[in-house]
Amino acid sequence: ILFNLYNNIPTLFTLGPVNLKGRSFLTLKDFSSDEIKHLLWVSGDLKHRIKHEKQYLPLLQGKSIAMIFEKRSTRTRMSTETGFSLLGGHPCFLTSQDIHLGVNESSTDTARVLSGLSDIVLARVNSHTTLEELVKDASIPIINGLSDLYHPIQILADFLTLQEHYGSLSGLTISWIGDGNNVLHSFMMTAAKLGVHLRVATPKGYDPDSSIIQEAQRLSKQHGTQFLLTSDPVEAARGSNVLVTDTWVSMGQEEEKKQRIKDFLGYQITMQTGSVAKPDWTFLHCLPRKQEEVDDQVFYSPRSLVFPEAENRKWTIMGLMVSLLTDYSPQIPMPRF
Repeated sequence: ILFNLYNNIPTLFTLGPVNLKGRSFLTLKDFSSDEIKHLLWVSGDLKHRIKHEKQYLPLLQGKSIAMIFEKRSTRTRMSTETGFSLLGGHPCFLTSQDIHLGVNESSTDTARVLSGLSDIVLARVNSHTTLEELVKDASIPIINGLSDLYHPIQILADFLTLQEHYGSLSGLTISWIGDGNNVLHSFMMTAAKLGVHLRVATPKGYDPDSSIIQEAQRLSKQHGTQFLLTSDPVEAARGSNVLVTDTWVSMGQEEEKKQRIKDFLGYQITMQTGSVAKPDWTFLHCLPRKQEEVDDQVFYSPRSLVFPEAENRKWTIMGLMVSLLTDYSPQIPMPRF
């Protein structure tokens, strides 16, 4: 019998063999339940050993990461740079002024050049097809740091945060109230694999991608979870453990701001929204946050997990990079999922 270090109770949970070394990470659609749980386990392990036990683990010593940013970000840049450095590696940050994917040099040539100069690439891009082009010609792992279609590294941080808070994930209900965007798409590709029910409310005209809806419905049926789509925020929030939203106006959509704020009227998360959720409900937001999305009473309340969620971006990107580059096995017992 192993004892879970998160809540000090016996655990007999096991995973099948998982080896992610050399894999790319574009979408959680491509990863199994056991593989996602393994990534969360490694992330929690590194957090425990480095943050709490104060151990020095130079697991990536001698390695380098090329970080391509077509879109700015506080959390993605800081978590990746500090995390890779903390593990002994060298991060190299490339903005659109340093590298013009598909403009000054083709994505094919860029992929081949970076494969010879670095060990792994994290790319935060405008179009998901850019990532697919990089993967096609790279001989090293490519990580999706964000695309128009998915934001998988954010979802790893969200689920680590919920696992730490609730002690386990299976049986939880998450309610997404907001835009049918890349973050929601990644939730839809992941929740059912972890035994999590997903209730989604988006305004009419802001629905998730239809093909991703079909895959989420298939996954929900396969894993025996509930998946609801509605345009009613109250219906989505009812009976939920976790209320989640995101920006209503993503980068590149600034000209649509006035119309979007009008269309999202009634979607702000407030204590009134939470009144129909479960008594233990919590709140997540990947940040940056605007007040029209969630009011201060919720955002700065004890129910809000947004700042632990932001910190966990660091531990989960570290867990992911270690898993894709090494044969590391977690040292702490596997937590409950």
